[in-house]
Amino acid sequence: MTYYPLHPDVLTDHVQLEPIRAGFGRGLRAAGENNEKIIALCADLTESTQMHLFKEAFPKRFIQIGIAEQNLAAVASGLARAGKIPFASSYAAFNPGRNWEQIKTTVALNNQPVKIVGSHAGVSVGPDGATHQMLEDIALMRVLPNMVVIAPGDSVEAEKATRAIAENDKPSYIRLAREKTPIFSVEDSPFEIGQAYVLREGSDITLCGTGTMTYQLLLAANLLAEQGINAEVVHAPTIKPLDTETILTSARKTGRVLTAEEAQIAGGFGGAVAELLSEQLPTPLKRIGMQDRYGESGAPNELLEYFGLTGARIAEKTAEFVRDTSQYHQEY
Repeated sequence: MTYYPLHPDVLTDHVQLEPIRAGFGRGLRAAGENNEKIIALCADLTESTQMHLFKEAFPKRFIQIGIAEQNLAAVASGLARAGKIPFASSYAAFNPGRNWEQIKTTVALNNQPVKIVGSHAGVSVGPDGATHQMLEDIALMRVLPNMVVIAPGDSVEAEKATRAIAENDKPSYIRLAREKTPIFSVEDSPFEIGQAYVLREGSDITLCGTGTMTYQLLLAANLLAEQGINAEVVHAPTIKPLDTETILTSARKTGRVLTAEEAQIAGGFGGAVAELLSEQLPTPLKRIGMQDRYGESGAPNELLEYFGLTGARIAEKTAEFVRDTSQYHQEY
Protein backbone atom coordinates (compact mmCIF):
# COMPACT_ATOMS: atom_id res chain seq x y z
CA MET A 1 0.00 0.00 0.00
CA THR A 2 1.38 3.42 -0.99
CA TYR A 3 2.00 5.74 1.95
CA TYR A 4 -0.27 8.80 1.68
CA PRO A 5 0.35 11.52 4.27
CA LEU A 6 -2.69 13.64 5.14
CA HIS A 7 -2.72 17.29 6.13
CA PRO A 8 -2.51 17.48 9.95
CA ASP A 9 -5.51 19.83 10.14
CA VAL A 10 -7.78 17.80 7.88
CA LEU A 11 -10.22 16.71 10.60
CA THR A 12 -10.02 19.90 12.69
CA ASP A 13 -11.77 23.25 12.66
CA HIS A 14 -8.54 24.71 11.27
CA VAL A 15 -8.67 22.82 7.98
CA GLN A 16 -7.31 24.96 5.14
CA LEU A 17 -9.60 25.89 2.26
CA GLU A 18 -8.76 26.77 -1.34
CA PRO A 19 -10.55 26.37 -4.68
CA ILE A 20 -9.40 23.29 -6.57
CA ARG A 21 -9.22 25.41 -9.73
CA ALA A 22 -6.50 27.53 -8.08
CA GLY A 23 -4.24 24.48 -7.99
CA PHE A 24 -4.90 23.93 -11.68
CA GLY A 25 -3.84 27.50 -12.45
CA ARG A 26 -0.55 27.07 -10.62
CA GLY A 27 0.04 23.68 -12.20
CA LEU A 28 -0.55 24.96 -15.72
CA ARG A 29 1.86 27.83 -15.23
CA ALA A 30 4.48 25.45 -13.86
CA ALA A 31 3.94 23.05 -16.76
CA GLY A 32 4.35 25.95 -19.16
CA GLU A 33 7.65 26.86 -17.58
CA ASN A 34 8.90 23.33 -18.17
CA ASN A 35 7.64 22.87 -21.73
CA GLU A 36 7.29 25.58 -24.36
CA LYS A 37 4.99 23.35 -26.42
CA ILE A 38 2.16 23.93 -23.94
CA ILE A 39 -0.55 26.26 -25.28
CA ALA A 40 -3.56 27.56 -23.34
CA LEU A 41 -6.95 28.23 -24.92
CA CYS A 42 -9.99 29.63 -23.16
CA ALA A 43 -13.64 30.34 -23.99
CA ASP A 44 -13.95 33.81 -22.44
CA LEU A 45 -13.52 32.62 -18.83
CA THR A 46 -9.82 33.21 -18.29
CA GLU A 47 -9.82 34.31 -14.64
CA SER A 48 -12.71 32.07 -13.62
CA THR A 49 -10.83 29.00 -14.80
CA GLN A 50 -7.54 30.37 -13.42
CA MET A 51 -5.88 30.44 -16.84
CA HIS A 52 -4.90 34.06 -16.25
CA LEU A 53 -1.76 32.84 -14.46
CA PHE A 54 -0.57 31.18 -17.67
CA LYS A 55 -1.70 34.12 -19.81
CA GLU A 56 0.29 36.59 -17.72
CA ALA A 57 3.42 34.41 -17.82
CA PHE A 58 3.20 33.39 -21.50
CA PRO A 59 0.97 35.85 -23.40
CA LYS A 60 2.17 34.62 -26.81
CA ARG A 61 1.10 31.07 -25.96
CA PHE A 62 -2.42 32.02 -24.88
CA ILE A 63 -5.40 32.07 -27.27
CA GLN A 64 -8.75 33.62 -26.40
CA ILE A 65 -11.32 31.70 -28.44
CA GLY A 66 -14.36 33.53 -27.09
CA ILE A 67 -17.75 32.01 -26.40
CA ALA A 68 -17.37 29.29 -29.04
CA GLU A 69 -16.75 26.02 -27.23
CA GLN A 70 -17.06 23.80 -30.32
CA ASN A 71 -14.34 25.88 -31.95
CA LEU A 72 -12.32 25.62 -28.72
CA ALA A 73 -12.10 21.84 -29.07
CA ALA A 74 -11.44 21.87 -32.81
CA VAL A 75 -8.69 24.50 -32.65
CA ALA A 76 -7.06 22.66 -29.73
CA SER A 77 -7.08 19.43 -31.73
CA GLY A 78 -5.43 21.17 -34.68
CA LEU A 79 -2.72 22.58 -32.45
CA ALA A 80 -2.12 19.12 -31.00
CA ARG A 81 -1.80 17.70 -34.51
CA ALA A 82 0.83 20.39 -35.16
CA GLY A 83 2.89 19.20 -32.19
CA LYS A 84 1.62 21.43 -29.40
CA ILE A 85 0.15 20.40 -26.03
CA PRO A 86 -3.09 22.39 -25.76
CA PHE A 87 -5.06 22.99 -22.55
CA ALA A 88 -8.63 24.06 -23.42
CA SER A 89 -10.69 25.49 -20.57
CA SER A 90 -14.21 26.63 -19.85
CA TYR A 91 -16.97 25.79 -17.40
CA ALA A 92 -17.67 22.05 -17.43
CA ALA A 93 -21.28 22.82 -18.38
CA PHE A 94 -19.92 23.97 -21.75
CA ASN A 95 -16.66 22.02 -21.98
CA PRO A 96 -17.47 19.11 -22.38
CA GLY A 97 -21.17 19.90 -21.97
CA ARG A 98 -21.59 21.89 -25.17
CA ASN A 99 -18.75 20.56 -27.33
CA TRP A 100 -18.75 16.85 -26.56
CA GLU A 101 -19.21 15.91 -30.22
CA GLN A 102 -16.15 17.93 -31.25
CA ILE A 103 -14.14 16.41 -28.40
CA LYS A 104 -15.20 12.96 -29.57
CA THR A 105 -14.47 13.38 -33.27
CA THR A 106 -11.47 15.72 -33.30
CA VAL A 107 -9.72 14.86 -30.03
CA ALA A 108 -10.54 11.36 -28.76
CA LEU A 109 -11.06 9.64 -32.11
CA ASN A 110 -7.74 11.01 -33.38
CA ASN A 111 -6.02 10.33 -30.04
CA GLN A 112 -4.71 13.90 -29.86
CA PRO A 113 -3.14 15.02 -26.54
CA VAL A 114 -5.63 17.82 -25.87
CA LYS A 115 -6.30 18.56 -22.21
CA ILE A 116 -9.96 19.39 -21.62
CA VAL A 117 -10.40 21.51 -18.49
CA GLY A 118 -13.92 21.50 -17.04
CA SER A 119 -14.17 24.04 -14.24
CA HIS A 120 -17.13 24.82 -11.94
CA ALA A 121 -18.32 21.19 -11.90
CA GLY A 122 -20.80 19.74 -9.41
CA VAL A 123 -23.66 21.20 -7.36
CA SER A 124 -21.21 23.19 -5.22
CA VAL A 125 -21.14 25.76 -8.05
CA GLY A 126 -24.02 27.10 -5.94
CA PRO A 127 -26.25 30.04 -6.91
CA ASP A 128 -25.72 29.62 -10.67
CA GLY A 129 -28.18 26.75 -10.47
CA ALA A 130 -28.92 23.68 -12.54
CA THR A 131 -27.89 25.12 -15.92
CA HIS A 132 -24.32 25.60 -14.70
CA GLN A 133 -24.04 22.68 -12.26
CA MET A 134 -22.40 20.10 -14.51
CA LEU A 135 -23.24 16.65 -13.15
CA GLU A 136 -22.99 14.46 -16.25
CA ASP A 137 -19.39 15.11 -17.29
CA ILE A 138 -17.82 12.07 -15.64
CA ALA A 139 -20.17 9.77 -17.55
CA LEU A 140 -19.71 11.71 -20.79
CA MET A 141 -15.94 11.67 -20.69
CA ARG A 142 -15.16 8.23 -19.34
CA VAL A 143 -17.16 6.60 -22.14
CA LEU A 144 -14.80 8.07 -24.77
CA PRO A 145 -12.04 5.69 -25.92
CA ASN A 146 -8.50 7.03 -25.33
CA MET A 147 -9.70 9.62 -22.78
CA VAL A 148 -8.07 9.94 -19.34
CA VAL A 149 -10.48 11.29 -16.68
CA ILE A 150 -9.25 12.92 -13.48
CA ALA A 151 -11.09 14.59 -10.57
CA PRO A 152 -8.55 15.99 -8.07
CA GLY A 153 -9.54 15.95 -4.43
CA ASP A 154 -8.09 19.32 -3.48
CA SER A 155 -6.04 22.21 -4.85
CA VAL A 156 -2.70 20.63 -3.93
CA GLU A 157 -3.55 17.50 -5.90
CA ALA A 158 -4.97 19.56 -8.77
CA GLU A 159 -1.58 21.19 -9.27
CA LYS A 160 0.12 17.79 -9.42
CA ALA A 161 -2.55 16.34 -11.72
CA THR A 162 -2.25 19.26 -14.14
CA ARG A 163 1.49 18.80 -14.44
CA ALA A 164 0.99 15.05 -14.90
CA ILE A 165 -1.48 15.30 -17.76
CA ALA A 166 0.80 17.84 -19.44
CA GLU A 167 3.25 14.96 -19.86
CA ASN A 168 1.02 11.94 -20.52
CA ASP A 169 0.64 12.36 -24.32
CA LYS A 170 -3.05 11.38 -24.11
CA PRO A 171 -6.42 13.11 -24.47
CA SER A 172 -7.29 14.03 -20.89
CA TYR A 173 -10.15 15.58 -18.94
CA ILE A 174 -9.61 17.27 -15.59
CA ARG A 175 -12.65 18.15 -13.45
CA LEU A 176 -12.42 21.23 -11.19
CA ALA A 177 -14.65 22.67 -8.48
CA ARG A 178 -15.41 26.38 -8.10
CA GLU A 179 -15.70 27.03 -4.37
CA LYS A 180 -13.05 26.77 -1.70
CA THR A 181 -12.80 23.18 -0.50
CA PRO A 182 -10.74 21.57 2.29
CA ILE A 183 -7.13 20.62 1.63
CA PHE A 184 -6.53 17.07 2.87
CA SER A 185 -3.26 16.27 1.08
CA VAL A 186 0.22 17.75 1.37
CA GLU A 187 3.09 18.36 -1.03
CA ASP A 188 4.53 14.92 -0.25
CA SER A 189 1.26 13.08 -0.90
CA PRO A 190 1.65 10.96 -4.03
CA PHE A 191 -0.20 11.48 -7.29
CA GLU A 192 0.13 9.25 -10.31
CA ILE A 193 -2.33 8.89 -13.16
CA GLY A 194 -4.18 5.60 -12.78
CA GLN A 195 -3.51 5.22 -9.04
CA ALA A 196 -5.94 5.20 -6.11
CA TYR A 197 -4.80 5.62 -2.51
CA VAL A 198 -5.89 4.22 0.84
CA LEU A 199 -6.17 7.24 3.14
CA ARG A 200 -7.52 5.34 6.14
CA GLU A 201 -7.49 1.60 6.76
CA GLY A 202 -10.61 -0.22 7.90
CA SER A 203 -12.34 -3.58 7.96
CA ASP A 204 -16.12 -3.03 7.88
CA ILE A 205 -16.69 -1.11 4.64
CA THR A 206 -14.76 0.60 1.86
CA LEU A 207 -15.65 4.25 1.29
CA CYS A 208 -14.38 5.06 -2.20
CA GLY A 209 -14.46 8.68 -3.31
CA THR A 210 -13.31 10.98 -6.06
CA GLY A 211 -12.96 14.75 -6.31
CA THR A 212 -14.48 16.84 -3.53
CA MET A 213 -16.21 13.84 -1.97
CA THR A 214 -13.05 12.22 -0.64
CA TYR A 215 -12.79 14.81 2.13
CA GLN A 216 -16.43 14.18 3.03
CA LEU A 217 -15.66 10.45 3.27
CA LEU A 218 -12.82 11.17 5.70
CA LEU A 219 -15.29 13.07 7.86
CA ALA A 220 -17.80 10.24 7.54
CA ALA A 221 -15.22 7.62 8.55
CA ASN A 222 -14.38 9.65 11.64
CA LEU A 223 -18.05 9.83 12.62
CA LEU A 224 -18.57 6.13 11.91
CA ALA A 225 -15.66 5.21 14.19
CA GLU A 226 -17.62 6.75 17.06
CA GLN A 227 -20.35 4.20 16.30
CA GLY A 228 -17.92 1.29 16.21
CA ILE A 229 -17.84 1.05 12.39
CA ASN A 230 -14.32 0.77 11.02
CA ALA A 231 -14.38 2.30 7.53
CA GLU A 232 -11.57 2.18 5.00
CA VAL A 233 -11.27 5.31 2.84
CA VAL A 234 -9.97 4.98 -0.73
CA HIS A 235 -9.30 8.10 -2.79
CA ALA A 236 -9.54 7.64 -6.57
CA PRO A 237 -8.54 10.89 -8.29
CA THR A 238 -8.20 9.00 -11.58
CA ILE A 239 -11.57 7.75 -12.74
CA LYS A 240 -10.20 6.43 -16.01
CA PRO A 241 -8.02 4.39 -16.10
CA LEU A 242 -9.45 3.10 -12.84
CA ASP A 243 -7.08 1.56 -10.30
CA THR A 244 -8.83 -1.80 -10.19
CA GLU A 245 -6.20 -3.47 -8.03
CA THR A 246 -6.47 -1.05 -5.11
CA ILE A 247 -10.27 -1.04 -5.16
CA LEU A 248 -10.57 -4.82 -5.44
CA THR A 249 -8.01 -5.37 -2.67
CA SER A 250 -10.00 -3.12 -0.35
CA ALA A 251 -13.32 -4.69 -1.33
CA ARG A 252 -11.96 -8.18 -0.61
CA LYS A 253 -10.98 -7.05 2.86
CA THR A 254 -14.15 -5.19 3.84
CA GLY A 255 -16.88 -7.02 1.92
CA ARG A 256 -18.91 -3.83 1.36
CA VAL A 257 -18.31 -0.77 -0.83
CA LEU A 258 -19.79 2.73 -0.91
CA THR A 259 -18.88 5.25 -3.61
CA ALA A 260 -19.33 9.02 -3.47
CA GLU A 261 -19.15 11.64 -6.21
CA GLU A 262 -20.47 15.16 -6.77
CA ALA A 263 -22.08 14.03 -10.02
CA GLN A 264 -24.78 11.78 -11.43
CA ILE A 265 -24.36 8.23 -10.16
CA ALA A 266 -25.68 6.92 -13.50
CA GLY A 267 -22.63 6.21 -15.62
CA GLY A 268 -20.30 8.15 -13.33
CA PHE A 269 -17.62 7.09 -10.87
CA GLY A 270 -20.02 4.85 -8.97
CA GLY A 271 -20.99 3.26 -12.27
CA ALA A 272 -17.34 2.53 -13.04
CA VAL A 273 -16.90 0.81 -9.67
CA ALA A 274 -20.16 -1.09 -10.12
CA GLU A 275 -18.95 -2.41 -13.48
CA LEU A 276 -15.67 -3.50 -11.92
CA LEU A 277 -17.23 -5.29 -8.96
CA SER A 278 -19.98 -6.99 -10.97
CA GLU A 279 -17.43 -8.46 -13.38
CA GLN A 280 -14.60 -9.36 -11.03
CA LEU A 281 -15.76 -9.41 -7.39
CA PRO A 282 -19.51 -9.26 -6.72
CA THR A 283 -19.77 -7.09 -3.62
CA PRO A 284 -22.64 -5.16 -1.99
CA LEU A 285 -22.40 -1.59 -3.28
CA LYS A 286 -24.12 1.68 -2.39
CA ARG A 287 -23.62 4.72 -4.63
CA ILE A 288 -23.81 8.25 -3.20
CA GLY A 289 -24.22 11.16 -5.59
CA MET A 290 -26.92 12.89 -7.60
CA GLN A 291 -29.86 10.52 -7.89
CA ASP A 292 -31.19 11.08 -11.42
CA ARG A 293 -32.09 14.72 -10.91
CA TYR A 294 -30.76 18.19 -11.61
CA GLY A 295 -29.31 20.61 -9.11
CA GLU A 296 -30.85 23.75 -7.67
CA SER A 297 -29.76 27.26 -6.80
CA GLY A 298 -28.41 27.83 -3.30
CA ALA A 299 -25.31 28.26 -1.20
CA PRO A 300 -22.72 25.53 -1.85
CA ASN A 301 -22.79 24.03 1.65
CA GLU A 302 -26.58 24.27 1.70
CA LEU A 303 -26.78 22.27 -1.52
CA LEU A 304 -24.34 19.61 -0.34
CA GLU A 305 -26.46 19.15 2.77
CA TYR A 306 -29.71 19.11 0.79
CA PHE A 307 -28.46 16.44 -1.60
CA GLY A 308 -26.90 14.32 1.14
CA LEU A 309 -23.29 14.90 0.13
CA THR A 310 -21.82 16.00 3.48
CA GLY A 311 -19.76 13.81 5.77
CA ALA A 312 -22.53 13.64 8.36
CA ARG A 313 -25.21 12.66 5.84
CA ILE A 314 -22.92 10.09 4.23
CA ALA A 315 -22.14 8.62 7.66
CA GLU A 316 -25.86 8.17 8.29
CA LYS A 317 -26.36 6.35 4.99
CA THR A 318 -23.25 4.25 5.53
CA ALA A 319 -24.31 3.15 9.02
CA GLU A 320 -27.69 2.08 7.65
CA PHE A 321 -26.04 0.22 4.78
CA VAL A 322 -23.66 -1.61 7.14
CA ARG A 323 -26.51 -2.46 9.49
CA ASP A 324 -28.70 -3.89 6.73
CA THR A 325 -26.07 -5.54 4.48
CA SER A 326 -23.86 -8.51 5.27
CA GLN A 327 -20.21 -8.51 4.26
CA TYR A 328 -19.51 -10.58 1.19
CA HIS A 329 -16.18 -12.34 0.83
CA GLN A 330 -16.72 -15.12 -1.70
CA GLU A 331 -15.07 -14.47 -5.06
CA TYR A 332 -16.33 -16.36 -8.07
